[in-house]
Amino acid sequence: MYARSVTVRGDAGKVDELVAHVRDEAMPAMQAMSGCVGVSMLCDRDAGRCIVTSAWADETALHASEAAMRESRDRGAQIMGGEYEMTNWEIALLHRVHEGHDGARARVLWGESDPARAEDNLAMMRMAVLPRMEELPGICSVSLLVGRATGRSAMTTVYDTQADMDRAADAAMAMREQFTREMGVTVTDVADFDLVLHHLRVPETV
Repeated sequence: MYARSVTVRGDAGKVDELVAHVRDEAMPAMQAMSGCVGVSMLCDRDAGRCIVTSAWADETALHASEAAMRESRDRGAQIMGGEYEMTNWEIALLHRVHEGHDGARARVLWGESDPARAEDNLAMMRMAVLPRMEELPGICSVSLLVGRATGRSAMTTVYDTQADMDRAADAAMAMREQFTREMGVTVTDVADFDLVLHHLRVPETV
């Protein structure tokens, strides 16, 4: 399965207006398209940074929807008084301990690695990383989006509350340092977000 993430940056005071646009206009439009498997949205209200991720059953559906949603993406950037960046991904891994919900918090870890190591790294994620992540307090889900050709990746871990995320911080950091080293991943960015829309219906991949 595939995903498109659209990251919008701009006026932090306009985040709620952008959420309303995505919830009331963009999301229904995407959900009506063939092959759509759902939509989620993350927001950093302090930084004015929001990420809308749509999931698609195959590459044909992913690319067919791209042009149709261009006006909506432009409108989102206009609302925020900023710009957007769009990235297409393969959904390499998705594991839910339970569903996300209002009030949940998410930490996104972006990285880069040698594309030739993709399969080995995914195997390590499934066999070694996920079992340990399941032990973290308040964890809801883990997803991994990858660019096979580029070696880029984005891993999102969702927690029930900020308090759970804080309690998990030391253990999560130790795992991050160990496994990024073993998998040859260079971390390029880390950020925390509110989970404001949680309508992804992607099936489990592990």
